[in-house]
Amino acid sequence: MIKNDLFLRALRGESVQRPPVWMMRQAGRYLPEFMALRDKYDFFTRCRTPELAAEITVQPIRIVKPDAAILFSDILVIPQAMNIEVEMKPGVGPWLPNPIRSARDVDQVVVPEINEELGYVMDAIKLTKEILNDEVPLIGFAGSPWTILCYAVEGKGSKSFDAAKGFCFSQPEAAHALLQKITDTTILYLKEKVKNGVNAVQVFDSWGGMLSPSDYQEFSWKYINQIIDALAPLTEVIVFGKGCWFALNEMSKSKASALGVDWTCSPENARYLTGGNITLQGNFDPSRLLSPIPTIKKMVHEMIDAFGKDKYIVNLGHGILPNIPVDHARAFIEAVKEYK
Repeated sequence: MIKNDLFLRALRGESVQRPPVWMMRQAGRYLPEFMALRDKYDFFTRCRTPELAAEITVQPIRIVKPDAAILFSDILVIPQAMNIEVEMKPGVGPWLPNPIRSARDVDQVVVPEINEELGYVMDAIKLTKEILNDEVPLIGFAGSPWTILCYAVEGKGSKSFDAAKGFCFSQPEAAHALLQKITDTTILYLKEKVKNGVNAVQVFDSWGGMLSPSDYQEFSWKYINQIIDALAPLTEVIVFGKGCWFALNEMSKSKASALGVDWTCSPENARYLTGGNITLQGNFDPSRLLSPIPTIKKMVHEMIDAFGKDKYIVNLGHGILPNIPVDHARAFIEAVKEYK
């Protein structure tokens, strides 16, 4: 049994004394302990070495003490396993030297044997669970099929992902074939994570907000919903679509246990759009962690008041920024634990 199960209880919609709290990207770049490992090992070495991934996962549990851990990994391990080359270039970020631009390219993409290609992730889960010793739940995650397609087609990060959108609109058959392969792989991957001990999963649709509402339904949501339907009987599923407030109503009708909300959507609107029946997660602006600590604490309490303490998980509206002082991150967590 998990000793601190607040997070899991909130996902199940149970009434709690206070809402649970964790931060997207909490295992990462704002922590000096993380930077020490970053300086010694390159990015994918950290992802592929279970001992390093486990150590990075538990660092924030020791240092800022959130109510849940999220496994250190990356959404781009999935395309790597699917025969799509992915590098992490310093100063550039994700770099895919051979982006997908045609149906022939899509034919080269495989649905892999998960344990052969991604067994190192499962080893990291087992090791992390040992270290955590059931203190807090462990979250596994994957990128949404649309978000993975964005990188696979664009070949790198982008402000608008025009090449990815253009591929979908000019070659829809090839795009849907690629999205389905990513979806099938993601389902297999997340099922394996659950089998190896994660207590919940989150799907990150980081670039969903790039699409119009109707294109979102066609190229993103219907694939995310396949993942939810496959995983919901096995574990709690959280879906976070950045910039996707327009889809919250549709999302709330799914079998997801919780929906993430970014800071562009007010708590009141998020509750209204979702009918007030589903657990929501979010939505503190990560940049607001640069505010003075008393301001952070006041704003966190106001945010909880606005969402309500039940069916709510306190989080940021996107990943924590690298320039956030550790004591400000800690203050964010403490503000939730002090909430009455």
